[in-house]
Order: sequence, then C-alpha cells, then structure tokens
Amino acid sequence: MPDKYKSTLHACYVSLITQAVNNNLAPLFFAVFHDQFALSFEMLGRLVLLNFGTQIITSTLSLRFVDRLGYRASAVLAHVLSFLGIISLGILPQVLPSTPLALGLAVFLSGCGGGVMEVVISPIVESLPTKSKAASMSLLHSFYCWGHMAVVILTTLVLWALGTHLWPYLPLLWALIPLFNLFRFLRVPLLPLVPEGERMPAAQLFSSPLFFLCLLLMISAGAAELTMSQWSSLFAEMGLGVPKVLGDLVGPALFALFMVAGRTAYGVLGERISLRQVIMVSCVFCLVCYAVTVFSPLPVLSLLGAALCGLSVSLMWPGTLSLASAQFPKGGTTLFGLLAVFGNVGGSLGPWLTGLVSDLSQRSQLIQHWSVSRGMGLDQAGLRAGLLMGSIFPLLMFLGLIVLGRKKRALARAM
Repeated sequence: MPDKYKSTLHACYVSLITQAVNNNLAPLFFAVFHDQFALSFEMLGRLVLLNFGTQIITSTLSLRFVDRLGYRASAVLAHVLSFLGIISLGILPQVLPSTPLALGLAVFLSGCGGGVMEVVISPIVESLPTKSKAASMSLLHSFYCWGHMAVVILTTLVLWALGTHLWPYLPLLWALIPLFNLFRFLRVPLLPLVPEGERMPAAQLFSSPLFFLCLLLMISAGAAELTMSQWSSLFAEMGLGVPKVLGDLVGPALFALFMVAGRTAYGVLGERISLRQVIMVSCVFCLVCYAVTVFSPLPVLSLLGAALCGLSVSLMWPGTLSLASAQFPKGGTTLFGLLAVFGNVGGSLGPWLTGLVSDLSQRSQLIQHWSVSRGMGLDQAGLRAGLLMGSIFPLLMFLGLIVLGRKKRALARAM
C-alpha cells in the first residue's frame, strides 16, 4: 500500500478504538449504577439496548447521507458525536435530576456517533489499495479489541486504586481520543469504494437470498459477541462473587485479549485459511465457552469460559463483512451500512434479552431451586440463566453458514 494512505489506515484504527469506548465504557460502571442509583438489571440492559438501538437508527439514516456528504465529513461527524456522548456520560448524571435520563442522553449521543462510524470506517479501509481485503478488515477490527482491552484495564485499575466515587472523571479522559482523531480525518487522503454510477442499489441487494443470509449472520455475530462482552463484568462481580478488579481483569480484559489475538492472527495468516470454515469452528467453540461460563461450579473456570469466548467470536463480525463484500463487490456504502445495522440489531438484542431473562428467571421455581441446590444467590442464578440465552446466537450462525455454503455452491453450478 502506498505510504500516503497509511495515515488514513491509522486514523481508521483509532476510530475503532473510539467505537470500543462508545460500547464498553458504560457497562464497566454497571455495578456502580446498580448500587449508587438503584438501577435494575433490566434498566442496565436497557442502556445497552438504547446504545445499539440508536446505532441501528443512525446507521440506517446514514445510508442516505454518507455518500452525499462524503467519507471525510461523515467520519468527522461520527467523532464529534462520539466525543459529546462519552464526555456527557461523566457530566450529565452530576447535573440532571434524573439519572436514567442523564445516562440515556449520554448513551444516545454515543450511539449516534457509533452508528455513523459503523457505516463509514469499514468502507474507507475496503477502498484502500491493500493486498488482502479480508485480512485488512480483520486487522482493522482488531483495534476495536485493543480499545476494548484498554478501556477495561485502565478503567478498572483506576477505580480500584482511587475509588469508584471518581468514576465521573474517567469519561472526560476517554473523550480525548475521538477529539484527537476528528482533526486527523480533516486531512488524511481518502478514496471512493465504488466508482460513481456503479454502486449496487439496495433493491438489488435485497433481491438476493444470499444477502438475507449475510444479514442473519451479522445479527448472530453481534449478539454472540456483545452479550458476553457487555455482561461479563457484572457477571464476574455479582454472578461469581469475585472482587470487581479481579473480575474485570480476568473476565472482560482477557475477553478482549483473546479477541484481538484471533483477529490479528487472521490479519496475518488470513490468505491461507478458509474464512467460512474457520468461523464455523468458532461457532462450535463459542457454544462450549457459553456452556462453561454458565454451568461451571468453579468461578475460575467460568471466568476462563467468558474470556475464551472472546477468541471464539473474534472473526464473526469482520468475517461476515468480508464474506458479504466478496459476494457483493459493488455493494459500496449501502452494503456495509446495512450489515452494520443488522449487526447492531444483534448487538442490542442479545444483551437486552440477557438482562430481561436475568430478571424474569428469578421468579422461576426451577431457577430458585437451582440457586439453592448450587448454594448461590438468586441474582447469580438469574445472571447465569440470562447468559445461557446468548448461546442461541452462535448456533444460529453455524446453521446460517451451512446454508450459505450450499447456496453458493448451487449458484456456482448454475453458472
């Protein structure tokens, strides 16, 4: 790749770090919100739903204006909204009388920034003259994991060392990342993904059964990843009874470390491996990780299962983007935008359902009996039941990949 485009690539890497802050900073404060503001599990899950629901709506609206505004203006807008959302997370709960409203407004702004980010950053990287598109996409999304890991480790250590009462100051520091990167996007060189007049319209995409399969894969990928990553911090603390600092460092931080390992490895070795087959293996491994997390009687094994889940989901999201892009090379911004929308549908649906099932299951006599028989609190049993629901999504993705392979072979024979 020419040297002049490396600055563009690096700015996109920082954008994925910003996206990691958008999605993962607030959940690290869930235990604080639960204790300090008396928010229920369902209300905490509702914040995740609001974040990704907003991203869904914003990504959908972005399909109409990103190509008109251009990639540069859209990328700058994404970073401005992200900056406002992240900084509001620390400020608004201190100045507004309604804490749920304050948190909701902050999450809404971050979601708007994240929604535009999802639509614009992947096409920018896809447009660059790189050797392997799939490997480049995987490496790009590895920086989301680096950001996730940094957010978890640094935030957790600061709260542990200085006290949870200082949590409002941390969003002010994390907001510096999008503030810095928005100025970079004012000057980096950009390329169009598809020449003007050659873009595949949305109607043509929706006329293909393979496209609907890709949408199902994105829903499953988003739900499988975000269900565990969003709830593992609270699960470690309340579901396993381990100290917050240990739970966050061994659970969410290792989740991100294993996820970045998987994405980076494919970014280096991707040309030698069948992407569809490796994702299918990942789906089976993901089912095992969810089962170990939920059913293991030993906290250390549950934490290990949650952490290894990061490796199992590492290629699901970027891999589906690459599979779809290879199938629809002229899909352009519309393709990536629609995939982002449905990925965020899964990313909002999975964590919200986990919170809902966690609350509702505590009324079940079966869960109450299981709680007593295992010597755990009802909150712990409810969280385990909620996470068990998340195992539905890697199973759906596995089945979808089987159908995708068969349909592609059938189309190849027909040509």
